[in-house]
Amino acid sequence: MESTIKLRVRKEIDNGSEFKVIKLKGSLIAGGFTEIIHISDEDEHYYLNTFSTPSRNKKSTEEFLLGYIADHQLNDAVMLLK
Repeated sequence: MESTIKLRVRKEIDNGSEFKVIKLKGSLIAGGFTEIIHISDEDEHYYLNTFSTPSRNKKSTEEFLLGYIADHQLNDAVMLLK
């Protein structure tokens, strides 16, 4: 069974943060957490990024995301939605 994970990503961020967000998405794919990330507009301030991961990997995927966000100081740019 698959679990859906959602990220809220701020639209207007500096270039350094934008690069870190792109690396995060690449790490999710390269790390085998997902194969594709869907991006849509949530509103005028945020994008909604969604992807599926096997239910057995949901906790480790969320831990990876939260760790990456904290380690790369992206707390103002990326939020994991529960």
